[in-house]
Order: sequence, then structure tokens, then C-alpha cells
Amino acid sequence: LPEQGDALREALRQLAMAGDIDSHLRYQPHAGRLAEREIIARHLTCQHFTPDAENVLIVNGAQHGLAVTVMGLLRPGDVVAVDALTYSGFKVLAALYHLELAAIPCRPEGPDLQALHTLCQQRRVRAVYTMPTLHNPLGWVLNTGQRQALADLARQHDLLIIEDAAYARLVSRPPPPVISYAPERTVYVTGFSKNIATGLRVGVVISPPRYRPEIERAIRATTWNTPTLISSLICAWIEDGTVARFEMQKRQDARQRQQVAREVLCGLPVVSHPDSYFVWLPLGEESRADRLANALMERRISVSTAEPFCVSATIPQALRIALGSVPFDSLRQALLSVRDAVEYEQYR
Repeated sequence: LPEQGDALREALRQLAMAGDIDSHLRYQPHAGRLAEREIIARHLTCQHFTPDAENVLIVNGAQHGLAVTVMGLLRPGDVVAVDALTYSGFKVLAALYHLELAAIPCRPEGPDLQALHTLCQQRRVRAVYTMPTLHNPLGWVLNTGQRQALADLARQHDLLIIEDAAYARLVSRPPPPVISYAPERTVYVTGFSKNIATGLRVGVVISPPRYRPEIERAIRATTWNTPTLISSLICAWIEDGTVARFEMQKRQDARQRQQVAREVLCGLPVVSHPDSYFVWLPLGEESRADRLANALMERRISVSTAEPFCVSATIPQALRIALGSVPFDSLRQALLSVRDAVEYEQYR
């Protein structure tokens, strides 16, 4: 966002003038300072969900939050149910920690929960990883009935739920998070990268009390504590309204970019959400996503194929197109180049 640089300069100036500046030179609690956890807990409070600050742990971004959750609560060989198309960063974690990912078929409206039930009857599934609000890469937002059904299945089969809410605050009126339906077994992970700025590596893990010691131990093992220079900056922005303002601007920016994408890609089978910073574009049966991605790279346009997101044996021919990394004035032309390349690939 254009004004973020100036806001950061002012925030750093205020931080330098604060009376507790010396505290940033010392070790801090592994879960973060309680006063900052209280601020973040209030910030994340929403309908049917009021987190306890004691259960809030501050981490180095949502990816680190997922890592310490996996490290603390899962063991090599554990089976984790995930959507057949899922966040590539979780696939990387699963490979590093030798987890077995079991694919849940994806429907247009969300994961096939009956298939998850069948999977749990057939195998010992330890956990389910879910992105219920702005799924990456498919953009869906699960409704309240789906969230309740997922929570019920988790209780029935004694599953740990890992709720990835990295994109959730881009949605202006999202349903209550899954953790509000099953607070005793859900670890909620979010951050400030998608809704504010990618360089702000502050994340949040909200854990049931019984899981908190293991996650805190994983934080200690990986980073000891999140640098308070950044967490205190984020908390100051929460308290003075800067975070709320940036979130509103991000939502507006995402909607404008989605509108451009809908106009340029009209007629193509685009899958997206109005508040999302990406679109999913399934390709024709004769198209090759890797060939198309390489052709676009020659035009200095980077897109992802389905391979990094795919858990099932058959990789669909599709592209994930990020909309936020291109200056707005250049977005239309970049998407026109994507459309031209897709149509050439289909009719070659």
C-alpha cells in the first residue's frame, strides 16, 4: 500500500522514543510478552470467539506458527488429512517432519467431509489441516454448517484441527472460525503478512491449554522468542487503528484487482473469491500448465502450476495467478498476457 512506508517510519520513530526501548535487547518469554498477547487477543476477538491471552503465542509469521504446531503436536508417520489441493507451505512442513498427507477430495464449495469421515474409518488419522476462510489456492469460504460438521467429525474421530487463517482477515464478514466450534482440539494459526505486509514476520498461534506447553517448547527450540521490536510495532498499530485501516485498504485493493481479473479473464473457468489476492484457472484437457508457465516466464510473468499445491496422485492442469505482486497499473496488461498465452496453448 502506498502509505505503508511512511507509517513504518513513524512507528519506528515512536518505538525509539518509548521508555522501554532497552527491553528489546533482552530475552523475552517464549510465547511473547503478556501485554502484547492481550492486545492481539482483543484484536482477534470476533463473533463467538474470544481468545484467552494465556493461550495466545506470538511467533515469527504464520508459517512459523504452522511449523511449531507440527513440531510440538505431531510425530513422524502421523497421518494428516488435507485438501487434495492445499497450501504448498504445509506440504513442505509435512515432508520435513515425515508426515503422511491423505487427500480429501475438493468440491466447488469446499472439502468433501463425507470422504474425510470415510478416511477416518479406514485409517488412523491424527489431524486435519484446514483453510476454511479464503482457501489457498481455491479461494472458498466454508459456511457455518460446514464448520460445524468439520468440528463434529473431529470430535467423532478424535482429530487435532490445525486451522490456517492466514487470509481470514481479508474477508470483511467471515463466519466464526472453526476454533469457536471445537476449541478443545483446534490450533488456530494466523499472521499479519497477508492482511498488512509480507515483511512483517509476526504470527499468532492460539492453542487449547493442553497443547500450549508443547507448542511453547517448539518455539523455544526454533527461535526462543519473536523479536519484540516487531511485535511491539504491530501491537502499537493495532491500538492506534493502523492495522484496521490497512486491513480495510487491503480488502478494497483485493476487490479492485479481482474485478480487473474478472474483466480480463471473462469466459475462462476462473475460480476465485472477491476478497482474495489470487485466482485459480483450470485449463483444458489438452493444455500443459508447465509449458504455459514457462512461456509466461519468458514474458517476465510468474504463475504457479498445480503441482506445488497438489496432494493427490493426479495433478490437475491449472494455474494459480497471484494478483497482489504486480503494480495495479500493470495488472491488466499482465493478465491480458496470461489470457493470450492460455488461448494460444488451448488452440495450438
